[in-house]
Amino acid sequence: SKEIFSSIKFSSSILDKRIRELAFLNKGLKIHIHDERDGKDNEFLFEGGIFSFVEHLGKNKKNIHSNPIYIERSKDQCDLEMALQYNDSYGEEIFTFVNNVNTRDGGTLLSGFKSALTRTINSYASQNNLLKNSGVTLTGEDAREGMILVLSIKIPEPQFEGQTKGKLGNTDVKGIVEQIVNEQLGQVFEEQPEIAKKIMAKVISAAQAREAAKKAKDLVRRKNSLEISSLPGKLADCAEKDPAASELYIVEGD
Repeated sequence: SKEIFSSIKFSSSILDKRIRELAFLNKGLKIHIHDERDGKDNEFLFEGGIFSFVEHLGKNKKNIHSNPIYIERSKDQCDLEMALQYNDSYGEEIFTFVNNVNTRDGGTLLSGFKSALTRTINSYASQNNLLKNSGVTLTGEDAREGMILVLSIKIPEPQFEGQTKGKLGNTDVKGIVEQIVNEQLGQVFEEQPEIAKKIMAKVISAAQAREAAKKAKDLVRRKNSLEISSLPGKLADCAEKDPAASELYIVEGD
């Protein structure tokens, strides 16, 4: 009310963004907005639902496989719908929703997804002997590099945690999501090996880059440790890199 807020003004851009989000999350739902302030009309309808949502999020990205991976399943009163797509970026974009509420802090549904993804990726790599000569192990961080994910579930009694209620706390959801994603994503990899091959190449590349960065960091730390050690100057590392400009003297005594 105006007694509490001196000015009440709705932002059309913020409202459009939220309504578009709801239309994506509820495929086939048509939402019409009419702004009486300027007579502007907007209509949102996405028959592809979350599949279209991920396409929208990745429209300016260089995707490594043409279409998002889409999964829709129900188990133990939990209706799950998700889509994911990989691109050549080095970050991850993850959006999770419970009963159309944006759970920005994730929670048990995101934990279940992450566990299933890491397990599926490692299982596929092991079964197809993809890590034999790579010298790396695959982590969850590697598996999510370059990924856009929208994960939505609908459950009867969601329990939200945190001050902003942006985190799902239902413990049973983790196992349900983990089982669905593990089974369905594994099936996608088996039935569409060309997509699996591209994703695995991306994941292994991420792991190799991570290992290379770790080795470089360790090398710098060892070098810095030597430089600040209590050894006398005559025992310090040679700074000259050109062998032709370096000499070694061996003398007796101090």
